[in-house]
Amino acid sequence: MKHLLTIATACCLLFVGACGDDDSGNGSTTSTSGSAETGTALPQGSDPVKLDPADFTTEIDNPYWPISKGKRWVYRSTEERIVVTRTNRQKTVAGVKAVVLTDVVTRPDSGDYVEVTADWYAQDSDGNVWYLGEDTKEYENGKVASTKGSWEHGVNGAYAGIIVPANPRPGMTYRQEYYKGEAEDQAKVLRLDAKVTVPFGTFENCLETEDTTPLEPDVVEKKYYAKGIGNVLRTTAEGGGREELVSFTK
Repeated sequence: MKHLLTIATACCLLFVGACGDDDSGNGSTTSTSGSAETGTALPQGSDPVKLDPADFTTEIDNPYWPISKGKRWVYRSTEERIVVTRTNRQKTVAGVKAVVLTDVVTRPDSGDYVEVTADWYAQDSDGNVWYLGEDTKEYENGKVASTKGSWEHGVNGAYAGIIVPANPRPGMTYRQEYYKGEAEDQAKVLRLDAKVTVPFGTFENCLETEDTTPLEPDVVEKKYYAKGIGNVLRTTAEGGGREELVSFTK
């Protein structure tokens, strides 16, 4: 799970500007992705899912999170600075070509790494943005201390999930990721008319979701997505955590 204040993605210093394909996945599989509008159920819990590579694209234009090359999001919280960058790289996961987003979490006072991760996303023909896995590294004293939480669709029982649905509606639920005991995030759409104010600006008609995981049942995170930008705010009731968008580069 990408918890508030410890987002998992990879270091832009390590990856930004690189190009070409990462390693190959586990081969093509067949099936359809889900969309509430088409009547196909979105993935839930640990339900298996097979992805048809022909149904996916790296051109991600979902209005609530358009992920085009060169975009960069910078967030801040009380203790961390988070930089998310859409790179030119691709990763093949089970035959599906995915874009690579890198995210570096650092301490603002020292610049020391907290966590560095590469996340892999692709969009299906209905417009759902799928999360296909992540390669995450946690740091202590400047060295990699753990890769716990890393997973890849189709490997060791892990399954992809939805990050942003094509046609979100209040009450809609879906799995974001599934890797037993490691990554079991799920989400619920709360509203489509949320108003959010962060350092980068004020946004209306935002998509608001509630994210939970059975691995930490007491943790409830809310995320807010503004059209044309993506995630602008994350909050947790536990400790009053707040992670805000401070800058955005197209």
